[in-house]
Amino acid sequence: MITGADLGDGTYRNPVLNADWSDPDVVRVGDDFYLTASSFGRAPGLPLLHSRDLVNWTLVGHALERLRPADEFRVPRHDCGVWAPSLRYHDDRFWIFWGDPDHGIFQVNSPEIRGPWTLPHLVKEGKGLIDACPLWDEETGEAYLVHAWAKSRSGVKNRLTGHRMHPEGTGVLDEGKVIVDGDRIPGWFTIEGPKLYRHDGWFWILAPAGGVETGWQGALRSRDFFGPYEERIVLEQGDTDVNGPHQGGWVRTPTGEDWFLHFQQRGPYGRVVHLQPMRWDSADDGWPVVGDSGSPVAVHRKPDLPVQPPAAPATDDDFPGGRYGRQWQWTANPQDGWATQHSGDGLRLSCVRRSDAHDLRKLPNVLTQRLPGIECVVEVELRLDSEEPGARAGLAVLGDSFGWIGLERADDGTVRLVHRFAESVAERERDADRPRVAPEGRVRLRIAIGAGARCRFSYDLGDGAGGGDGWESSGPVFAATPWRWVGALLGLFAVAPVGGGHAGAATFTRFRVVPTS
Repeated sequence: MITGADLGDGTYRNPVLNADWSDPDVVRVGDDFYLTASSFGRAPGLPLLHSRDLVNWTLVGHALERLRPADEFRVPRHDCGVWAPSLRYHDDRFWIFWGDPDHGIFQVNSPEIRGPWTLPHLVKEGKGLIDACPLWDEETGEAYLVHAWAKSRSGVKNRLTGHRMHPEGTGVLDEGKVIVDGDRIPGWFTIEGPKLYRHDGWFWILAPAGGVETGWQGALRSRDFFGPYEERIVLEQGDTDVNGPHQGGWVRTPTGEDWFLHFQQRGPYGRVVHLQPMRWDSADDGWPVVGDSGSPVAVHRKPDLPVQPPAAPATDDDFPGGRYGRQWQWTANPQDGWATQHSGDGLRLSCVRRSDAHDLRKLPNVLTQRLPGIECVVEVELRLDSEEPGARAGLAVLGDSFGWIGLERADDGTVRLVHRFAESVAERERDADRPRVAPEGRVRLRIAIGAGARCRFSYDLGDGAGGGDGWESSGPVFAATPWRWVGALLGLFAVAPVGGGHAGAATFTRFRVVPTS
C-alpha cells in the first residue's frame, strides 16, 4: 500500500490518489464518501472507492464485471469503453452513468455500493456520446441528463446536450437540445465532463474546458435546465505546478463543508486526483470558489471529519489461493482458465496460446494495475511451469510502448531470462538485453521506477549467475509512456505460441511495490 496524502497533523498533501484514477466523480451517503473513475477498456470496470474523510481512500470493488458489447471487448481496446462516469445516489440506490464513445450512454445501479449491480442498460444509443450525468430534481420531480460529445466519433465537440430523462433512468424523453455551446463562450474550447447539480435555486453544471493537459474548471448556471447558462472559470493552474486542474465532482460533508475532487494529467502516470476546498461566495452572487481563490492547493487542512487511519488503494498481493486482489484488471473481458485457483499462495496464470504473443499491447490476458505516481520499486517472483517452446511469462510496464522482463522456454528446452521492449511505432518486441540461462526455471524480477517514470529492470536468478551478488541490472533505462487517454500500467502475463493442447502455466508470488522517495 502506498500512502502519503495524509500528513498526520491535520493536513493533507495533493494528490490524494496518486495514480491514474481518471475523471473522478464523488458522492456522499450518510458519513461515507464514494468515488468512481474511468476504466476505459479494462475489466472489471468502474472502480469503487470508499473514504470517511476524502483523503484516505480504499478500493472496495467494481460496478462493471464485463464490458458491453462483450464480443467487442474480447480484445484490448485501451482507450475505448468506459469514459468519465457519474456517480449518484437516488431512491435508495447507487447509480453510475457513463458514455461509451462508440455505442452510447449506459447506466448500472445497485442498492449497495458493493453490489449486486445491474447489467449495463443502454440509455441513449449513438456515436460520440460521452461524459453523461443524470439529475433527479427534488424540487420539481423531473429527471434530466446532460452529456458531451467526442469529435472523433461524431464530428461534434465543445457542446453539452441536455435531455429530459425517464425517472427510472431507462431512457431519454426528447430529442435533446444543445444547452451549452462552447463556441459562443469567448476563449473556451473542448467543454466536456459535465457534472449536473441543483443548488440555491439554480441548475449548475461543473464542466472542464481547454483540454486535458492545460485546461481549467468551469461553472455554469441557469434558472432553467435548458438554459440560457452563464459561465465562469472557477479553478485554473495560476502560479502553481498543477497543470490542467479540472474535471471532477463537488461533495458536501455532514458538517456542511464543500469540497471538489478533480484530476491532473501527469503523462505516464495518467490522471491523478486532487482534493480542493470549495465554498459558495454569497458576496459574489453565489458563485463557487475552488482551491485558494481559484488556484489549486498543494497542502491544506483536512476536512472537518473524524480522524481516520492512513489508507490508500492496495498495490501488494500474495495471491492467496490463486486469487488476485481488487487492484488488478485484465486488458479485455476475461475468459475462463486464464487464472487458476489452488490451495496455496501465488497467482497461477495459464500460458494462453496467442498468434500475437510478440506484442503485449494486443494481448487480452495481461493482468494489470495502475502505475504508482511516485518513485518506487516493484518486485515479484516468477516460476515458469511450461515445457512448450516459446512459452513466456513476465513483469511488464505497458503503454503505447512497453518493456518486460521474465522467463521463456527456449527451443533447446532450457529456460532463459529475457528482457524485451517495443517502441510505440514498433509492430513487435525485440531484445533489450542478451538472454541468460535460468537453470532453476525461476527468478525474482524488479523494476525500479524513478523520476519521470524512468524504469530500470533487474533480476535475481538466485543461483550465483551473473556474479552471485543478488540483483543484476538488465538493459538500458526504459521511459514509460501512456496510451492516448490511459496512464501506463504494471502487468503480469503468461503466453505461448499458437498450437495444440495446454501450454502450461506460470506462477507469480509476492508482488510488492515499495516507495523509494
